Order: sequence, then structure tokens, then C-alpha cells
Amino acid sequence: MTRIPVDKLQNKTSTGLQIKSFGPGDKQKHNAKTSEAHRDDHYIFFLLTNGSGTINVDSQDVLLTSGQLFYILPSQIHFRIETDQAEGWFLAIDTSLIQPNLRDVFEGRLNLQAPYVLTDYESIRYSSLLKLLQEEFMERKDEKFFLPIISALVQSFLAMAASSYSSVISEYDKHNRAAEITRQFKRLLIEYSHSIKSPSAYAAKLNVSIGYLNEAVKKVTGSTVTYWIQQEVFREARRLLYYTDLDVKQIAYELGYTDHSYFIRTFRKACGLSPSKFRVLGAYEQQ
Repeated sequence: MTRIPVDKLQNKTSTGLQIKSFGPGDKQKHNAKTSEAHRDDHYIFFLLTNGSGTINVDSQDVLLTSGQLFYILPSQIHFRIETDQAEGWFLAIDTSLIQPNLRDVFEGRLNLQAPYVLTDYESIRYSSLLKLLQEEFMERKDEKFFLPIISALVQSFLAMAASSYSSVISEYDKHNRAAEITRQFKRLLIEYSHSIKSPSAYAAKLNVSIGYLNEAVKKVTGSTVTYWIQQEVFREARRLLYYTDLDVKQIAYELGYTDHSYFIRTFRKACGLSPSKFRVLGAYEQQ
């Protein structure tokens, strides 16, 4: 059986962030990779400043035109179809950098989020912020306050994007039972991931059977309830490993694991390396 590849941001950067500007000349350079169907374990944001492009997300074609903002959620299957002199910005952000209240906005429309049409003024503001973010990201890597500066700019972008999208209501999602159940599950997950790791417990909170919950979530996102529970838990684990000096046993306890060896095994299986190795690699790349 053919498996859809998963593109992991940790294989490209230890900062949890990638930012690039793109133009017509980049088409051939990125065509082979972006034309293949795949999933990401992180968020992707696009801002088109000129031209147009088409991307397929979860089997639906999305046309992006100049002055539009669009994002792709972790686990959504996507690939680029074509571009026509497209120019703009690409931003990849690890889920651990996105605050729960902002994620709630982005993940609240799990059928298929639509491109957001910016006013000319909004387009200038977004472009200016992303240009500043790219400059700071490239020029301040060796400076003491690199991470706080980058974090502040990323959070500003995310808050602006959430504000833009919060005014958009998807009529499809409002009347689609599977999307509504999935949205409610995601909200519960953000709140209870430390204390509840059983799919059946989330089903009970939603007053549905575990079979129905799993079917609804997989239909909307392409992944199971268990997958999303692990993603939420290990998102927090990566944050604690990267930004705190808690040892692995303390982190396991913080995340609700009574057996830290089980936490280590599941982290390794989900992330491809042990918690200790993840921490060492992150620290090494920041030196």
C-alpha cells in the first residue's frame, strides 16, 4: 500500500520556523517536491503578492490570487498544481509556536479553509511584517536575543492572521456534523491533552461513540483520534525540551505520564528520535 509521505519541519530547522519569499524564477527549483502529494507536521502559510497559483488540498483545488492569504493545517494532504508568475511569501511554523487560542481559530474550519482576501492596506502590512521577519531571521542568528525577536514577530503574524480569519465563517462547517464534532474534539484536546489521553474519554465528553468520533475525525483530517492526541502531547513535549531545563522524567510527569520509560518510547516512535537526542540536537544547532 502506498503511504503518503510526511514532511517534518524538525528535519529542516531546529527553530521551528522557515520563511521564504518566492517568485516566478523559483518554479523549476521547487516543482519536483511541491508537486508530490504529501502531509506536513506543521502549519504552512502563503501570502500571494502577485500572480496566481493553484494548490490541491485534501482533494480540492484551491486557486490563490494576488492579495490573498492561505494556510494549510498539519496532516492535510496537499500538492502544488501550477503557478502563473506567482510571487509572495511562504512560512512554515511548528505547532508548538502557535498559542491554543490562535490554533482554535485556524483549526475551527476543518472542512477546507478558504483563502482570505486582503485589502490593499492589509496586504502591505502583512508583506512588511514578513519582510522584517525574514531579515531578522537571516541576520540575527548569532545574537543573544535572536529567539525572543523572532518569536515576537511570528506571534504578531499569527495574531494578525487569526484576526483576519476569525471574521470568516464557513457555512459548510456550520452544517456539517463531522466537521463540527472534529472541531469540538480539537478544542477539548487543547484543554485536556495533559490529563486525558484515551480516545474513548474524549468520545464520552462529546456524547458520541468512539467509533463515530474516530470516523468523523479521520474523514475531516485524514488522521485518527489517537494520532491527534499524540500530536498535541508531543507538541508540548518538544516545547518543554527546547525551552526548559526540566529533565525527561519531569517532562513525562508534567504531561501526565506516570511511566517515563513509556513516554520515551512513544516520543521516539512519534518523533523519530528520543527526547534526550531531540534536546541535544536543538541545543547544538543553537550554538
